[in-house]
Amino acid sequence: MDGKMLARLSAIVFVAIAITASLIEMSRKDEPAPILSAPVAPSASDPLRAELRRCQQMGRAATDDEDCLATWQKTRDRFLGRDPRTAEAR
Repeated sequence: MDGKMLARLSAIVFVAIAITASLIEMSRKDEPAPILSAPVAPSASDPLRAELRRCQQMGRAATDDEDCLATWQKTRDRFLGRDPRTAEAR
């Protein structure tokens, strides 16, 4: 088999593989990604949320407010998954 024939055969194989890959890709169905979870509506009865809102409205004065500091500590404990009783023991 001479070089010219080998080049032609390689080109034909390459084109056949490219056409096959294109046909496989075109036959795929585009399915939308499933929605994993629905957004959670905020609970109006959460006293911690109401206290955080109050501290937010206070602005810089909240850094000196003991209630706001305690609320922020509770929020950190909730976020980090810590038990507040063990956090106080430290």
